[in-house]
Parts: sequence; C-alpha cells; structure tokens
Amino acid sequence: MPTPLPDVPCCLNGEFSRACDAKVSVLDRGFLFGDGIYEVVPVYGRRLFRFDEHLARLARNLAKVRIPDPHPREQWLRLCRELVQRLAAQTGAEDQVVYIQVTRGVAPRDHAMPPDAVPTVFMMVNPMRPPTAEQRHHGVACVSARDFRWERADIKSTSLLGNVLARQLSADHGAAETILLRDGFLTEASSSNVWVVHEGALLGPPKSERLLEGIRVELLRELCEEVGIAYNLRPIPEADVRSADELLLSSATKEVLAVTRLDGEAVGHGALRGKPGPVYARLYEAYQRAKSRQSI
Repeated sequence: MPTPLPDVPCCLNGEFSRACDAKVSVLDRGFLFGDGIYEVVPVYGRRLFRFDEHLARLARNLAKVRIPDPHPREQWLRLCRELVQRLAAQTGAEDQVVYIQVTRGVAPRDHAMPPDAVPTVFMMVNPMRPPTAEQRHHGVACVSARDFRWERADIKSTSLLGNVLARQLSADHGAAETILLRDGFLTEASSSNVWVVHEGALLGPPKSERLLEGIRVELLRELCEEVGIAYNLRPIPEADVRSADELLLSSATKEVLAVTRLDGEAVGHGALRGKPGPVYARLYEAYQRAKSRQSI
C-alpha cells in the first residue's frame, strides 16, 4: 500500500486547503526544473522560532535565483500563523514545522527564465518530529561521503536530488545523516549543518557557496557566547572530523544533536567515547532556553 498523503493544512497561492488535495500545474517550473526556493520555520508552543531570520534567508535566496519575493513580511507572518492555528485546532500539535516553497511559476518549458511568470507560493504545516529521547541520550550514527552535489549549495533550492542521494546513503545503513566532505574538507550533511568540538571549542566550516547558511550557525554563535564556549568558523580537514572530541548536527528539526558514531567508529576519547559530550549538553540546554525568547 502506498504511504498515505498528509491530511494537514496548506496554502497554495493564498487558498487554504488540505495538503493531500492541493494541486499545481504540470507546467510549473518547480515541477519541471526544481526551479524554486524553500524555507522551513520551526514552531514551539504555536510561536514561530527566529521567524525574521528565516524570512530574511528566504528573501536572499529568492534574489540569488531572480525570483521576486511574492509577499511582504506581515503577509508571510499572517499566513504562517494561520496555518499554525489550523493545525493546532485539527490535531492539538503545539510544536510544528512550517514549510514555505516559492517556485518561478507556470510557463512553457524552456530553460531560460520566463520574464512574465508569476511565482507559485505553496505553504504547509506538519507536527514537529524532534529527535527521540533515546537519540538525545545516546546520540546518533552517521556515515561520511564525498560531497558530490553542485557548487551552489548556499542556495536553498528545491532542486534537492544531490541531497536526496546523500541522505539515502545513510538511510541504507540505518544512520541518521550523511556527513559530506569536499576536497578533503568538511562541508555539511545532507540536511544539517555539522560541528566539530575540539578542546572545548565549537568549530564549523566558514560560510561559502559550498554549504547552506544555516539559521543555527548564528544561533549557535549566540548560544556559545551565552554559556562561555569558544566558537570559530574555519576550514575543517577530514582528519579533524574523525579525531573530534564531539561531533554535532544542527537543523530546524534536529535543533542540536550529538553524533556518537561515524562510519561505525565511536566518536570522542576516553570515558566519553561514543557518548554525547559536555559541549552538546550545554548547547542543548541553552537552545531550549532560546525557544521562548526568540519565538513570535
């Protein structure tokens, strides 16, 4: 039997319906080319977390691919809040994830950008599925792979086949994520940012076109400052990944999550080898505190 489609609220070009019923044209460039941008906004207690940061990234990415931003901030906020309230009324879910997708729109199939296309705006909301208590307690396993995606990984494009293939590598091994390496250096994971802890400091790759500018990159900088953890973005060789004291993932749904096995080998050293470490624990607690402060 096929997996049933989600019966959750959605909004397509301003019209609210169920996601399982919504339909777009087969000539939509998002369908034909993956010609679109998306954003994912976490919701805690029916409030949108770091909404303005997510909306600013959406605007930056739309500008990179020359799709006009279809809505001002207040309209985006109104639509997101309406979806959140509809799902809460339907399911009682307080913690949710709002998905926003803007494609270039409907036009005859041609690789060149049509000058007069009207963007297609699709939004939906789902209950949040955070890491389980077991994953929090024990950490998760990851595999590594060569980063074979295109060179503009900084664009949050709906053209995600490279990420799909990367994620399937870990799914095939029963692992939570695929950590990607390009030319001997860490980039990111298939749908997460990756962090290395070395001698108590949190290290991440520098901003570049080879990885997505994760919202949690700036958030973790703020949290490190709050709890007194050194923080630095610099090129991270593969050897530093494999010899790390701790490895962490961050994303809208994972928040911050400890990696305790990489390619079948335990992460870390000494008594904490293969266990979530102290930097993870401090950042996770700080993240929980930030939810109430930074949600609207």
